[in-house]
Amino acid sequence: MSHRQRLLGIAALLLATSGWGGMFLVSKGVLHHVEPAWFTLIRYSMSALLFVLLIVPRGAAPWRKLRQHAGPLAVRGFAGFGIFSVMLLAGLAHSVPSHGAVIMATTPMTTQLLRWALDGVRPSRSTLLTTALSLLGVAIVSGLLFGAGASGESTLFGDAVAFVGTLGWVWYTRGAARFPELNVIEYTALTVLASWPLLLATALVGTLLGWTHAPSMEGLRLSWQALLYVGLVSSAIAVLAFNYGVRTLGAVTGTAFINFVPVSALLMSAALGRLPTMNEAVGMAMVVGALLIHTALSRKASAPAPAPIAKTPQNSRNYSTCGAASS
Repeated sequence: MSHRQRLLGIAALLLATSGWGGMFLVSKGVLHHVEPAWFTLIRYSMSALLFVLLIVPRGAAPWRKLRQHAGPLAVRGFAGFGIFSVMLLAGLAHSVPSHGAVIMATTPMTTQLLRWALDGVRPSRSTLLTTALSLLGVAIVSGLLFGAGASGESTLFGDAVAFVGTLGWVWYTRGAARFPELNVIEYTALTVLASWPLLLATALVGTLLGWTHAPSMEGLRLSWQALLYVGLVSSAIAVLAFNYGVRTLGAVTGTAFINFVPVSALLMSAALGRLPTMNEAVGMAMVVGALLIHTALSRKASAPAPAPIAKTPQNSRNYSTCGAASS
């Protein structure tokens, strides 16, 4: 790998994770005008248009794969984009942006737990310990252990809803292995396109039943810039940038950069005037530290074993030095 490729991979991962960190800050204001189900439909409608532009030049092959796997792709996409997004936004409505970013950072560890539950693959002791440390950090951030902090308002309910929603994203990412014939762009694009009718049906049925409300024209006018950012930057460009970075630098390095999601959200929030409480700072440090340890151990476990050094037979001697032949 060239130095230029490595720099591009790092830049792509920083773009992706900072885009996701900014998503939490931007989305908080939009929820005053657009409810989670419609917010999710709008953001993935915009990203679907971008993905269509990406796969059209590939000819008929992607569309043939879409028809072949439409049902499974729709279910996976609905879990990753519908359930995850709606629950994350619903949780964010009762919490603060930095908390959502911290909870998103726990997905590498919860992936291991879900793999244990579904596949019977028991995580290593170190993975269990880092997962426990990470979840403890989330509990501290949300105020479960030491109260609500300086704000005086508990975010436990919102944080719990967001955390459950991340399981949908974990299950979605696991699904990529079930479609080996799809590359990264195809899996992302086709799951968005296949699940879009389900996202539309959820918003319409929810509105008819009174569970949600369609946004007004005034609400869309007030939040169109934020919707555009979330729909194009966070839901499409950041995903593609992250996938490029993972393909260039590897999955372990890509996972390590997820640490930057809560860090970027915290820095942006602080720049806007909201400084973290002591509980939030300590809890966030625990989550980031747990992910760093988990990533370092994963990198060590996946490193190739050193090649064995061939032993010289005891009965063979080589005294050739400085050009002198052995006698």
